[in-house]
Amino acid sequence: HQPMYLLLCMLAVIDLVLSTSTVPKLLAIFWFGAHNIDLDACLIQMFFIHCFATVESGIFLAMAFDRYVAICDPLRHTSVLTHTVVGRLGLAALLRGILYIGPLPLIIRLRLSLYRTQIIAHSYCEHMAVVTLACGDTTVNNLYGMGIGFLVLILDSLAITASYVMIFRAVMGLATPEARLKTLGTCSCHICAILVFYIPIAVSSLTHRFGHQVPPHIHILLANFYLLIPPILNPVIYGNQN
Repeated sequence: HQPMYLLLCMLAVIDLVLSTSTVPKLLAIFWFGAHNIDLDACLIQMFFIHCFATVESGIFLAMAFDRYVAICDPLRHTSVLTHTVVGRLGLAALLRGILYIGPLPLIIRLRLSLYRTQIIAHSYCEHMAVVTLACGDTTVNNLYGMGIGFLVLILDSLAITASYVMIFRAVMGLATPEARLKTLGTCSCHICAILVFYIPIAVSSLTHRFGHQVPPHIHILLANFYLLIPPILNPVIYGNQN
């Protein structure tokens, strides 16, 4: 019932939703050649994928706050991160994901007209892949997508980095090397999970927007990595720690 384990439960649910949003359709494509998808179903899939990826980033941010309090102010850890506070952090992450991603399918549905021949160059309904099917002005979609990417990817990663800078400063003040290693060891799983989550997202986003010479199958592979690899590795990473 410690705060980190409650956050891990939330992370497991998020990974389950992400996997459920993508894997069944992926298997239908590869096993049965079921390449068709209704537009509304595509937009629903897009919402769940991007929404819960945003929620997962928020949970990692909450985990960084947990590690910061546990190491920098250990005597107040259980009083600061009560079950109520952890629940509110999870709810805030969920509401943020809905608030950020909710407008995306609505903008596509209400503003854009799509070509009749609609072939998504992806194995799932990723936002920018769907937007490329539009025959109208997609400036609003592009700017909104970039803004959300900045708010989630850049700001969350900066906040997590700032928390670990303060954690490392506190750790360096410990008396013995053994105590430093033991304390840093409590953060190792969180750091690994963060790298597994953020690096594929960052590489996929950069190659999609700026890597015009990158082959399409590389784009698809990278986009699948950040949805499928974290749910596979997170149980291994945290299970090994426990």
